[in-house]
Amino acid sequence: MNLQDSISTLKGIGPKKAEAFARLGISTLEDLAFTFPRLYEDRRNVISISELKEDENAVFTGTVDIIKPVGYSRRSGKVLKMLISDDTGSVEVVFFNAYYLSKSIHIGDRLTFFGKPQMNRGRMQLVHPEFSRESEAQTGILPIYPLTKGISQREMRKLQQTIRTVYADAESILNPETEKRNNLCDIGYAIENVHFPEDGTKLREAKYRLVFDEFMVLQTGLQAAKADQGSMTEGARFNNPGAEQEYIDSLPYSLTSAQERCVKEIAKDLESAKRMNRLVQGDVGSGKTAVAEIAMYKAAKCGFQSVMMAPTEILAHQHFEGFRDGLGKHGIKVGFLTGSMKAAKKREVLSGLKDGSIQVLVGTHAVIQPDVEFKKLGLVITDEQHRFGVNQRILLKEKGENPNILVMTATPIPRTLAVVIYGDMDVSVIDEMPPGRLPVHTRCAVDEKARGKVYDFAERQISQVKQVYVVTPLIDESEAMDARSAQEVYDQLSERFERVALIHSAMKQSEKDEIMADFSDGKIDILVATVVIEVGINVPNATVMIIENAERFGLAQLHQLRGRVGRGSSQSYCFLIQGSDSELARKRGEIMEKSNDGFFIAEEDMKIRGPGEIFGTRQHGLPDMKLADMVRHIDVLNTARDEAKAILADDPGLLKPENSKLKNRVKKLFGDDFSLNL
Repeated sequence: MNLQDSISTLKGIGPKKAEAFARLGISTLEDLAFTFPRLYEDRRNVISISELKEDENAVFTGTVDIIKPVGYSRRSGKVLKMLISDDTGSVEVVFFNAYYLSKSIHIGDRLTFFGKPQMNRGRMQLVHPEFSRESEAQTGILPIYPLTKGISQREMRKLQQTIRTVYADAESILNPETEKRNNLCDIGYAIENVHFPEDGTKLREAKYRLVFDEFMVLQTGLQAAKADQGSMTEGARFNNPGAEQEYIDSLPYSLTSAQERCVKEIAKDLESAKRMNRLVQGDVGSGKTAVAEIAMYKAAKCGFQSVMMAPTEILAHQHFEGFRDGLGKHGIKVGFLTGSMKAAKKREVLSGLKDGSIQVLVGTHAVIQPDVEFKKLGLVITDEQHRFGVNQRILLKEKGENPNILVMTATPIPRTLAVVIYGDMDVSVIDEMPPGRLPVHTRCAVDEKARGKVYDFAERQISQVKQVYVVTPLIDESEAMDARSAQEVYDQLSERFERVALIHSAMKQSEKDEIMADFSDGKIDILVATVVIEVGINVPNATVMIIENAERFGLAQLHQLRGRVGRGSSQSYCFLIQGSDSELARKRGEIMEKSNDGFFIAEEDMKIRGPGEIFGTRQHGLPDMKLADMVRHIDVLNTARDEAKAILADDPGLLKPENSKLKNRVKKLFGDDFSLNL
């Protein structure tokens, strides 16, 4: 038996069971060994029945004194009750729909139970506890594994016991110097003690080593990708220092200090020998588009073309109009391209791109189609880049010869994670709002009476020729979820207000664009929507955002939705109508009420939900972690990053024999998500 053997070589693993393991990403014994517990149950302390306490997990052993069926219900099936006793007392154990157990359990049997007792009519009782025969009892510190249908905890533990002898054959991905410098335990010892820890100290040693390894692989991949980006010296180099200042001086407003800092960072990149690969991260309304416009001006003045890809046609058109008005004053021609354009107009745009007469192109994913050819593309910009897949971004990048890359996002990423999520990019942060922008007033409501007052307020705003968003978590009513749907809210509001529209993700894009255009033009007073409007157009006249069942949205998402209002000179308002009065719901509401800072809110969101739930990790190009937690283990992350940088500085291609296993693990983890020069 060795780690590279198929999982099917183990006794009891047939084709169907192998399929179940495949769903967990397990095909070899090595995969099984590296499937770590998500938590542990401490079953070391076996107590007597008299020591059982209500609502506290416990392990105890007793004798079956009575076993009998006590009735039948359609919901619970046949009910089986047992009376279990030891020298100190007795306790009742109940199983629903499990009468079959009476065929294998008999009076006088000695059984060991694990469960949480409850008081029922003055008597201690356990309902559906785990149990086994005393001779087969699993005690000690027991691992709890991630499972899938067809695989039980008992089975997973038994298989880990079966392959326990080959844990020691695991090979370290780290060279001996790295292990010694960071006081890391042996990898075989780590795997052994993460599955079967003898005590807390050994478990901590094991987890530290395995967390360190995960971060080393992650950071080596990210740093290699970043180095690969920087190694491309033959690209679009903008030899026009100061051109950006010409455009800044012509603007009818002053840049914020954060915008100025961002522009300088971009200009330095564009003028350098290496290709720019930079993320501009800023809250909704912080002025990212102005920064992009300045970069496009600089590109045009140096003889290069620019392209911006936006996630929706209406947002792309809004960018087009803004760039056409601003850049057009300086003789720069701006083109627009979407999939819905008429053929004649599209041919005209494609011709202008090919001959270079169109210097700036704005569009949707249509800009990456094969027939789109540029004469001299030097700058590629993606807006809300997480809306595009990896392949789409690669196709856009390949429209030129190593064009400079600028990515913009209004999705706040916690500062502690930005270096990880965008580890292959340089990051600029616009953390300052333009002067005169009023913070959105946010309030929480939790009952029907409060909802009525919120809609009364919205009616007063409409009477002042303002507009209102109402967002719900569902399109239609759901029996499985107690939440108000967009259709339900739309029907109710249509009885009270005249100009109400409904928009949701199931509609055709053309329908959504038409509705959003009408809302932008002031033809609609209330727009009822799902989160389809999370990334939307700029409607300065919208002053009220009402979010139904706000407890069903993440904090960062609530902040994004709130960012749809507060874009004009009038005071704007956000009302969070919560369907729950739980402590967690109240805490989240308080955070939203006290802060309009997207970065602060993202940090708080991450503390509450963890990074795994916040980010669709694959959409950000970030591989999944098994043990590592980027919040709790941030110190280990930073140490691993420094080690990865040092290793790559000494061995950029990881060609040395001592780095070969690290290289293989990096390539396995990242797959095709990154361009790695390894």
